[in-house]
Amino acid sequence: HPDASSLGIVGAGVQAYTQLEAISEVRDIEEVVVSDLDDARVAAFIDAFEDRFDVREGSISEAGHCDVLSTVTPVRDPIVGPDDVGEHTHINGMGADAEGKHEIADEILQNAKLVIDDYAQCTHSGEINVPWSQGILDDDDIYGEIGEIIVGDKAGRTTEDGVTVFDSTGLAIQDVAAAHVVYEHAEAEGNGTSFDLLGLA
Repeated sequence: HPDASSLGIVGAGVQAYTQLEAISEVRDIEEVVVSDLDDARVAAFIDAFEDRFDVREGSISEAGHCDVLSTVTPVRDPIVGPDDVGEHTHINGMGADAEGKHEIADEILQNAKLVIDDYAQCTHSGEINVPWSQGILDDDDIYGEIGEIIVGDKAGRTTEDGVTVFDSTGLAIQDVAAAHVVYEHAEAEGNGTSFDLLGLA
């Protein structure tokens, strides 16, 4: 949602920090609810952001009823169930990065507008890999790839959408593109040190 102001995060590790930093760059996030079994991690997360956001600890369901939910855990059995999300929550499934990992209940994935970053990667090791391998999800359940939305071939989230899910495995091309932007910025600002990495100079 363009007017999203609340972010729930399940998992308070390193990825939780980058999720909040990134999402707050593109949405006016005011309220943050973080859920994790490790109280020390939750306390550290709150301490890091309480000067910039209304951030508090909450249950998975409280996090899931925010406008946006990011899941960043390594679990193999879903911890976010259908009753844990709002009617129009957008979910970023970030934690599943290997075969067998699975954070979000199949019922949510089946009923959501499901967007993936890469077909081969997501069906093998993304959030959808387990229900995909079991035949619970198939091609008809996937709305499209994020690239199709970015270039305008498919519409993104609309006001009619209920729950939406983005299954992100992370793509090397995204890393290269981000590195290029950083490099160009550093070069323009005169930052960093040039060196001959490949010994070609």
